[in-house]
Amino acid sequence: MNSQGNVSRPDNHPENDKVIEVSHLTKDFNGITAVDNISFTVQEGDIFAFLGPNGAGKSTAIKILTTILRPTAGKIVVNGCDVIKDEHRVRESIGVVFQEHTLDTELTAYENLYYHCVLYKVPRKERKDRIETMLNHIGLWERRNHLVKTFSGGMKRRVEIVRGLLHYPRILILDEPTSGLDAQTRFFLWNHIEEVNSEYKVTIFLTSHNLEEIEKVSRHTAIIDKGRILSIGSNQEIMEKTRTGSLEKAFLEITGYSIRN
Repeated sequence: MNSQGNVSRPDNHPENDKVIEVSHLTKDFNGITAVDNISFTVQEGDIFAFLGPNGAGKSTAIKILTTILRPTAGKIVVNGCDVIKDEHRVRESIGVVFQEHTLDTELTAYENLYYHCVLYKVPRKERKDRIETMLNHIGLWERRNHLVKTFSGGMKRRVEIVRGLLHYPRILILDEPTSGLDAQTRFFLWNHIEEVNSEYKVTIFLTSHNLEEIEKVSRHTAIIDKGRILSIGSNQEIMEKTRTGSLEKAFLEITGYSIRN
């Protein structure tokens, strides 16, 4: 964010309209296929969503994109860098918010963010200003010196999202970002995410099983189930393919109406 409280991103990234390129990605765990030969691309500036039920393979794909897991097969390029051959540059160019809270609860909000700045080599003279600007932007500057373990789930999520933006990433990756949050916090977070995307050109890649949220915020969606992409395109294109009037109905037509175990 700049001094006015806005996110800005340095123009030192390689020129490439496709910031995520996935080709024939497969991930097996002891003979069980979690991700099954999927391919897709994400254009710069897009809000792209993986939509699928629990256990569909969404989080596994996220962990591969963020270099936490290695694929069994396939090629994955993030911001022009191969996730296996150049994992450090991949990590530098992405911000990540995982489904489970990952803040150190024994540290304050400020300490969590400062530690992130150190890890990502944010220039020392810029650290305090970036942290202050971002915490002010999400209404938590006055709580900067409070231990994170005293925060609500929504407050923790707000801190995690700005932590993911501190080093000015090209891509922000969100895994079920509003899971377990109340309506007011979800509203705040989606507005903040859309602002970051629309005004400052940070590409958003997110996963969710919340049909209503995906229909409102994503521009392109991949419906994934049992490790496979069953349909991909704009929400309107997916609805047209299934001859339905909502993403929820399209999702049910594609994945089936049976109750999942």
